Amino acid sequence: MSHKLLMPALSPSMTDGKIGKWLVKEGVNVTAGEVIAEIETDKATLEFEAPLSGTLIKILIPEGTEGVPVDQPVAILGAEGDAVEGQLAAQAPIEGKVEMTPNQATPELQVTNTVSRQASANPRVSASPLARVLARQHGIDLAGITGTGPGQRIVKTDIEKAKKEIEKNKPTPQSTDATPANDARRNQLTPQPWQKYETLNNNTMRKTIARRLSEAKQHVPHFYLTTSVQMDRVLALRAELNARPAATYKLSVNDFIIKAAAFALHRVPDANVMWTEDAILRFKDVDISVAVSTEGGLVTPVIRNADNKGLQLISDEMKELASRARANKLKPEEYQGGGFSISNLGMFGVEQFSAIINPPQSCILAVGATEKRAVVGEDDAVVVKAMMTMTLSVDHRSVDGALGARLLAETKTALEEPLSMML
Repeated sequence: MSHKLLMPALSPSMTDGKIGKWLVKEGVNVTAGEVIAEIETDKATLEFEAPLSGTLIKILIPEGTEGVPVDQPVAILGAEGDAVEGQLAAQAPIEGKVEMTPNQATPELQVTNTVSRQASANPRVSASPLARVLARQHGIDLAGITGTGPGQRIVKTDIEKAKKEIEKNKPTPQSTDATPANDARRNQLTPQPWQKYETLNNNTMRKTIARRLSEAKQHVPHFYLTTSVQMDRVLALRAELNARPAATYKLSVNDFIIKAAAFALHRVPDANVMWTEDAILRFKDVDISVAVSTEGGLVTPVIRNADNKGLQLISDEMKELASRARANKLKPEEYQGGGFSISNLGMFGVEQFSAIINPPQSCILAVGATEKRAVVGEDDAVVVKAMMTMTLSVDHRSVDGALGARLLAETKTALEEPLSMML
């Protein structure tokens, strides 16, 4: 008996994913737990394991396909020598229920007897899995297409034909919005004929970043608070701790910043919140998201319960999470669910900047470089100090100006008196 393998929900918020790569070819025997494919989500590439032993007799969704809905059948797995049955199963419509006998309904199998999400959206339309994916990508309504497959089933060629018809019937720019303003805007979105360029296709992560941050900047009412921090004591304490003969760690300035932000959120819990239309939710744990730059885009691994952890543990966890983030190996629970973010560009020599809030969080702390500056001391004498500029971006719906100012002040105090956050 063959089994349909469904696109797994690799995180609570995952609605679709990309088949990054099939690691096993059709007709190859696999064992339960063997990795057969790589699934790309918005933040990481995760492994898809075979739920039981058998033969991969049919791949339904080719690698490179984006936007594959959760619970969408992606392959057929059968008993060894079950290829013929698998081919027949692959030709059957996927919408509706996937019937299972009692001995098939094992907990580890990624198959359920519920209606797939995409099929339930239009239960009367019969279409192949690839046709549904292509229709979704191009915004094509399956209800308006007559299939040419068996039983009028919609197949790939039907979608391609519908796409060509839509493109053919699109009005030309001259007939719809040929105004000087629109022409100028169009010229800004496309290179000029004399410009040379190369095309770098946007991956799933980059598209998600663009969508989420565009929404954040448009819908979250940001305001910004900036302060300068004397970092001499942090630098001295860091050097002293790293120089200890028995030290098995290498503390960074960023480790102190994470600890200080966590300390401040513990002291100002009303800023450790998120906005919803019905209520402001105040988090009981202090979970700090830290921005890490990767080749694919920005990832924010989370230091859980950061206010209860020492500098060494924060440092060790941050190094491990950053390393796996750059290798695209983070688990969803390791980069989701933070309550506050830190973005540090000081290592690039950036003196000051303002960051965009990462919804549904209410605050993000932008950190600049630590540099020598001339400052006026208490006796009005000009002295040289190691100074760092921090800017707190705040969601005004959930955190008022005075509350944000208290949070920033507590962070500043913790860094200027680092021993206070060790008590």
